[in-house]
Amino acid sequence: MSRAAVVTGIGITAPNGLGTEAYWAATLAGRSGLGTITRFDPAGYPVRVAGEVSDFTATAHVPNRLIPQTDHWTHLGLTAAAWALADADADGADYGEYEKAVVTASSSGGTEFGQHEIERLWTKGPSWVGAYQSIAWFYAATTGQISIRHGMRGPCGVICSEQAGALDAAGQARQLIQQGTRLVVTGGTDASLCPYGLTAQLSTGALSTRTDPRRAYLPFDADAAGYVPGEGGAMLVVEDAESARARAVPRVYGVIAGHAATFDPPPGSGREPGLRRAIELALVDAGRRPDEVDVVFADAVGVPERDAAEAKAIREVFGPAGVPVTAPKTMTGRLYAGGAALDLATALLAIRDQVVPPTVGVTAPVAGYDLDLVPDTPREARIRTVLVVARGHGGFNAAAVVTAGLE
Repeated sequence: MSRAAVVTGIGITAPNGLGTEAYWAATLAGRSGLGTITRFDPAGYPVRVAGEVSDFTATAHVPNRLIPQTDHWTHLGLTAAAWALADADADGADYGEYEKAVVTASSSGGTEFGQHEIERLWTKGPSWVGAYQSIAWFYAATTGQISIRHGMRGPCGVICSEQAGALDAAGQARQLIQQGTRLVVTGGTDASLCPYGLTAQLSTGALSTRTDPRRAYLPFDADAAGYVPGEGGAMLVVEDAESARARAVPRVYGVIAGHAATFDPPPGSGREPGLRRAIELALVDAGRRPDEVDVVFADAVGVPERDAAEAKAIREVFGPAGVPVTAPKTMTGRLYAGGAALDLATALLAIRDQVVPPTVGVTAPVAGYDLDLVPDTPREARIRTVLVVARGHGGFNAAAVVTAGLE
């Protein structure tokens, strides 16, 4: 018999709110965390606007000994994980260390840490490069540090599929629960707002170069011109439903009911992109029909041709204006490995409070997309089933279905 994977804890570090309730209040109020980059001088770069977690101080949340050993991306991940475990009242739960696991998503790893070590190498020489360079930049660093800090020695791993990664990590967490693991920390964070990290991101050609934060990121809008990068993300505590009941968890936010991943065919092949197939497979995996989905959290990249392709996939599955669509990431930017994790957390909060968060700033939605886009004001609705979709640079597609908690 399949074991249900329920989410019992959420931890969020986002540009428009540090902590789950601060983020959620800001999101429902339409408060954006986008602004001119302050982590370094962006004057020499075509991209000037980003979503920074500006009120985060590592020393307030991370053990002092870990700070010089790890990157800002891991600091955000450790903080979100600790908050999620506290929210689930799970850090002291009576689970054996081999019954607890960690699966996170990573996009670029510890970019800022790596940049600083390269600077030392070229300005001072190899003897100035620290020993922690060999691990702090690594994609699995956050998974490893969460595992060590919280005594989680079950199956641990990291998934690297860019923006789609956190949905794939959640899907793997669900599989681990079904295979007998009792608790999994899953999600993702990113923190690539440094010269080295931003330069790498520019290679996609998809970033917005506008300097007005209010007009820089407008997915599904006639004035769309790319996306804004951001940092932060979310971590979730996923448990076996029976184990969660047995320990009387404070709350169940919802169930990870379905997941699917596909890959786009090579350009010029004439074959359809894989997003629609990912959506259809995720719904089948969850045992849900399209008409049972109450809201879609869109990938919303903000590049016109990619927005059109996503709108087409949603329209083909749900029909014209067949389901409310939202993209609250317009208030945070795209967080890469942290982006889909934050969307999953937001979807669960939408189920909890029965409200669809808004897509801010979009004033001229493209009529031909035929989307029921939720604009600047939240929409109250009966929400039991949510679809979250994400696409990663290079052809990754992922979809996840989350549903209301078990009765």
